[in-house]
Amino acid sequence: MSRQQPDVLVLGGGAVGLACALYLLRAGRSVMVIDRGKVGAATSHGNCGTITPSHSVPLAAPGVLIQALRWMLKTDAPLRIAPRLDFALFEWLLQFARRSNAGECRRVTAIKAPLLLRARAELEDLVHNENLACEFQTSGTLNVYRDACEFEKSHATVQLASEFGITAEALDGAVCRAREPALNDSIVGGYFNPNDAQLRPERYCSELARAVIALGGEIREDTQITGFRTGGGRIDSVVTAQGEFSGRDIVFALGSWSPQVARQLDLRIPIQPGKGYSITYTRPTRPPRIPLSLKERAVCVTAWESGYRLGSTMEFSGFDDSLNRTRLNALKRGAAEYLIEPEGPSMVEEWYGWRPMTYDDLPILGRTATLKNLALATGHGMLGITMSAITGRLIAELIDGATPSLDLDPFSPARFNI
Repeated sequence: MSRQQPDVLVLGGGAVGLACALYLLRAGRSVMVIDRGKVGAATSHGNCGTITPSHSVPLAAPGVLIQALRWMLKTDAPLRIAPRLDFALFEWLLQFARRSNAGECRRVTAIKAPLLLRARAELEDLVHNENLACEFQTSGTLNVYRDACEFEKSHATVQLASEFGITAEALDGAVCRAREPALNDSIVGGYFNPNDAQLRPERYCSELARAVIALGGEIREDTQITGFRTGGGRIDSVVTAQGEFSGRDIVFALGSWSPQVARQLDLRIPIQPGKGYSITYTRPTRPPRIPLSLKERAVCVTAWESGYRLGSTMEFSGFDDSLNRTRLNALKRGAAEYLIEPEGPSMVEEWYGWRPMTYDDLPILGRTATLKNLALATGHGMLGITMSAITGRLIAELIDGATPSLDLDPFSPARFNI
């Protein structure tokens, strides 16, 4: 078996792993990326590609878990916990429940908001500096409502985000329809998020991979990790069916698979896979000009010159790899309630992917306590694309021994005793 040793071995070839590799290469390091499949083909592939500082308020808001428990037997609910015996999920939900209060919600928002604002700026800089052809647009996003009571209730969340620099413009139904003619007459109001943006995520990942290779990085696809060799508080090598690979530093950018792989190192990473779905179409004749969040149905709608996508939902069902027709149909039904032309003329792809969800809704960024050359870059939840570039910068700074651009303490693995 061959044995190769770059400066840094990045495990995981999604948007986060590829961005880490690119920033490390720009810092002068040699880098190899290892992925169990094709780079960018998992969670980074079929999401809606919105770049959203507007998502600074955590999922663990007051009342969310109670609503999810009410929806347990509703198979098409926007947020669903599939009934099953799963002790890791039960423990995760207990920790999530402890944080579902106003004080914790405010604390996490105060941490996430500056991170996401910096992430948004960093990603735009990366796209322009590396000439990434990924249909990036500074379009903003528009959250729209059909229920006047839900629109009124949403004001508290918008107000909380605004206290930490995340601005939104409140619009009545008529202004929403004027701003976005793809909406139908049922819309009663919405919020325009001017700092948000969009790109096509699979093209973004393809372009990141191109840039990594152009800078001399190596990408190993279809390379399943089967174990590790350790000694002296370090990872000596990563064992795969294609050989053993070593690096002076190792970066875990494995997304939802982080806990499974980390268990081979006796590390416990509290991430649950949050399953999302999408349907990609050819472009309709009246596509939205602005990415939309159809709030009561929790459906995201994004149009690019190259296509059109309905996506979202959150399902905690472990690594269930079925393509759930009920949840796919819920995307179509939800879009039909809000849009004049909810579907494109031809369906291109039906997709699902697992988001790496931490119970405090913050990523895990930093070195582990027990393995000196291991850095974690995981747990980005629904915001992996949004946070990819800033994660790449922060991990490269950490490995280079430079002062991080942002304080990493709130994101440290130490908060989970890792």
